Amino acid sequence: MGNLPFKILANKDYTYLYAGSGLIGSILSYAFDGWSGVLEILLLTFAVDYISGVAASIKEGKGLRSTIGFYGLCKKGLMLLMVLLGHRIDVAFDLNIVMHGVVYFWLANELVSILENLTRCGLKTPPVFNKILTILKEKENSTDQK
Repeated sequence: MGNLPFKILANKDYTYLYAGSGLIGSILSYAFDGWSGVLEILLLTFAVDYISGVAASIKEGKGLRSTIGFYGLCKKGLMLLMVLLGHRIDVAFDLNIVMHGVVYFWLANELVSILENLTRCGLKTPPVFNKILTILKEKENSTDQK
């Protein structure tokens, strides 16, 4: 009787999970001509940004809203579509620069977002990063006022 949770988990059928992850991996590998290190880093920053955003919302007492989370995931999906478009341009014109340029652009965007989320969580960040965030926010505010 003490091993009941183990027995339940051992008999659980994970076929759909395995099939789904295999399908998603196959589609990504086909779409991006394999798995590159920069693509892996981009997907990792997507995950860290999403998790840090959830943590920041909880810390600020805003709670979790499924519509905001869904919107964030949709944005990340659109970012991946831009990377796919960059890759297809590389293939069409026999280049090897467009996809990486798009990935590096979104990496920078995600890293700034992660830094903002960590600041919202109350974590200390290096002063140079705080200065960069201040400059970016001032530019954003000046652009919004125009």
